[in-house]
This record gives sequence, C-alpha cells and structure tokens, in this order.
Amino acid sequence: MAAILEAASNTQTHFATSSDVAAVIELLRRSSVQVGGGRDGLNWGGSGVIWHSSAKESLVVTNAHVVRGQRARVKMYDGKTFEAHVKSKDERLDLVSLGVEAGNLPAVTIGDAKDLRAGELVMAIGNPLGLVGALSIGIVHASGERWIEADVRLAPGNSGGMLADAEGRVVGINSMMTSGLALAVPSNVVNRFLARDERPRLGIVMRIVPVGQQGKPLLGFLILDVHQGSAAEKSGLLIGDTIIGFNKRSFYTPDDLATRLDDAADEGSGTLEFNLIRGGVSIIHSVTLGSPASVTEAV
Repeated sequence: MAAILEAASNTQTHFATSSDVAAVIELLRRSSVQVGGGRDGLNWGGSGVIWHSSAKESLVVTNAHVVRGQRARVKMYDGKTFEAHVKSKDERLDLVSLGVEAGNLPAVTIGDAKDLRAGELVMAIGNPLGLVGALSIGIVHASGERWIEADVRLAPGNSGGMLADAEGRVVGINSMMTSGLALAVPSNVVNRFLARDERPRLGIVMRIVPVGQQGKPLLGFLILDVHQGSAAEKSGLLIGDTIIGFNKRSFYTPDDLATRLDDAADEGSGTLEFNLIRGGVSIIHSVTLGSPASVTEAV
C-alpha cells in the first residue's frame, strides 16, 4: 500500500513509508465527523465530511437518512462538538448539507470522481459500530453518474462518511451496502447538489412502466396526475402521457428522469424536448421547467 499511496499536498510530495501513509490517513480522520440526531443530538448514528470551512462557518456533508430533523450536532475527531442546521437536503440523492457554527475546521481536499477507474485503490473513513475514525480499504469496481461501487467494508455508522482515492482526495460520500459492495455518491454529484439552489420540477404524479422501442427494453414514466398551475400543466402534458426520454436521450433506470432534469438545470436549459407516447403515438413535446413549488412524485 505504501508504494502506491501518495498525499495530495501543496508540494505534491510522494509518500513511500508506512509513517507517511499513516499521516495521510490521520489528516482524513480529522476531516471526518460523527453526526448526531434525536432530540438531544447525541445519538451518533452516522458520519459526515467537512467539505468546506470559512472563518465563521463550516459545511458538513452526510447522508439524508442520517439526519431526520432540521438540526443536528457534529462531533470532531478530537471530541469537540458543535451545533449544526440543515442547509439543503435531497432524499433521492441521499445527501444533506449541514451548516456548522464553527470556522476554520479541517476541510477535505475534493477529488473528481469522474477520474476514477475500475481497479483503483480507495479508502472509506467513518464511525462504524461506534469505532471513531475507522479505516477500510478496497478497490473500485465501477464508477458511474449515480454511484461509485467499491469493495470496501461498511457497517452501521459509516453512512455519510468519506470515500477517498489513493492520493487522499475525497471522491464520494458512502451511502449503503448492496450485494457485498459499498455504494458512494460521487463527489461531482455532491458538488452539483451543493451548488444547486433549486431543482427543476415538472409537477406530476407518475409511475414507472416498461416501454419497448425498436426492440430495446426501455423505461417510461406514465403520468397519473398533473398538478394545477405546474410546469407540466402549462406545457400541455396530459394524464396518460408516457415520458420515454428527452433531448433524444432514452431512460434506462428509474433515476434517469430526475438525473436528466438535474443535468438540464446545471446546463441552464429552461425548455426541453420531451419524447412522449400519447394515444399510442410517439411525439415530441416542448416542456418548460418550473419552480420548486411544482413537485414531481413517483408511485
């Protein structure tokens, strides 16, 4: 491990000894926090990462399922605790950002998850089963738009903790285990979540349905209801329409519609060309995105 682990520092120094490796891990641990919920904020049920820190306030990122209310407490590696409040939350991405009433905390160096490749070494640091700053090491199995999959070992308490690359840069927020692999939200998705003040909304209730197009097994979103005054109503979407894609891009997973809407917001696209099936006929329909007051629900 010492031969391949290097620290991300101002001088880009390469570390080659076990003591240097331990120093890098120690720095990461100091940027990891325990996140407490409940009425007293002392139920340390998850982990978090100090993403940014200014002179007066710091920003901690963790999983949405770790923080149930609007307030929490965070505990530093040295045992100090601080009050925190929810700044933004996205249940679909399983992310929440916490404003911490303390400045100049040790923030992480953020890497770009898009640069990850299968086979790369990664490290998970969190607080599983009450073990503060526990380390788990594995390799990347796959890295996509929605998840990083790695064979690092996670346990209750790791949720919201960091996934770092071999240079000590944080590339993801650990969320869950599935089929023996850890799933982490990529760092670029986290940055987009933090930069976005509002998500584009359609204002529909929908159900995912299988759709066959040109012999390909695709997914569609059947509209069950259109909210009054919503972007969907103003754009002429109707109950019974099935959205099968937009801007000539089809849907393959249940997350694709929401992901593409987020991408459109990041690109500044206000109007999208939706591919619909209406009355058994495929059509293209222009839709102008709405405000947060117009919700999108799935059933």
